[in-house]
Amino acid sequence: MINKVNKILITGGAGYIGSHVAEKLVKTKCKIVIVDNLQRGSRKLINKKTNFIKADINNTKKLRQIILKKKIDTIIHLASFASVAESQKFKKRYYLNNVIGTQKLLQACKNTNIKNFIYSSSCSIYGNVKGKVSETKKPNPKSYYAFTKYKSENLIKNFSKKYKFKYVILRYFNVAGASNSGKIGEIGNRNDRLIKNLAIQFFKRMAKINIHGTNYKTKDGTCIRDYIHVSDIADIHNMCIGYLNKNFKSNTFNCGYEKGYSVLEISNIFKKLKKNTIIKFGKRRPGDVGQVFANSSKFKKIFKWKPKYNDIKKILYSSIKWEKKLNHL
Repeated sequence: MINKVNKILITGGAGYIGSHVAEKLVKTKCKIVIVDNLQRGSRKLINKKTNFIKADINNTKKLRQIILKKKIDTIIHLASFASVAESQKFKKRYYLNNVIGTQKLLQACKNTNIKNFIYSSSCSIYGNVKGKVSETKKPNPKSYYAFTKYKSENLIKNFSKKYKFKYVILRYFNVAGASNSGKIGEIGNRNDRLIKNLAIQFFKRMAKINIHGTNYKTKDGTCIRDYIHVSDIADIHNMCIGYLNKNFKSNTFNCGYEKGYSVLEISNIFKKLKKNTIIKFGKRRPGDVGQVFANSSKFKKIFKWKPKYNDIKKILYSSIKWEKKLNHL
């Protein structure tokens, strides 16, 4: 999808999604520079075919030097704190990293060769919805994390006009799974990511699943989410670079499969794989919305997109396979 040799800077390229985007893009002729402060990213996930520079997105001077020296024309901005529950407790930390960090990165783009800017936003900005949600819905962020994403979207739109670059905002739904290459996946013991947590539990003698909230206005009382495989997300970034190269037009796209699964549904799928699994029901977590799943018709129409991994079992299996490897790294 890329029709020229782009020089791409990926912020957060040592993270879960960033490493998958990098793995996809190194297969093109593009030159890839990764910037990550390694606070939450991992050296194990850094693609060896990229140029890695340890730096923080709040360091405008260093970012600007990198952009100018490497003649960067495209930025993929993935560096972000991404926990809804954590954001409710540490609002200042989230604002400084997600909002001010984005602002500093944008300031570093002034009077440079930056033509394209791709930003990883979140479906959480929509708040509570019924049925599929499209990009035309007015944002109504319920968590502080969602607020920082919405705030950053607006910064990008304003700076785009000021500095004359094109942008694509990608509103991810729940990203999960691991690369078929077996080289990368999600690292860490995140207890707020359902699929990751299930993969961790798979290798325990007695698996435990904690379900937060049973009184949501959904079919079984548990939260409903739209899960998209991380490899499809990586493909989407590749397609968006081609789109920006060909069109002098900015855009915002939902990234999801248009199908919602409840936490209980996925837990029951997991129980068939791991027989001695215990499900525990607890209180709601602050900031969680009842249900949200994508209307991706806009993206599908423009890109004629057909996802490759649209299967919740494939997503779960790939996560378990990666977790097994991770336990032996």
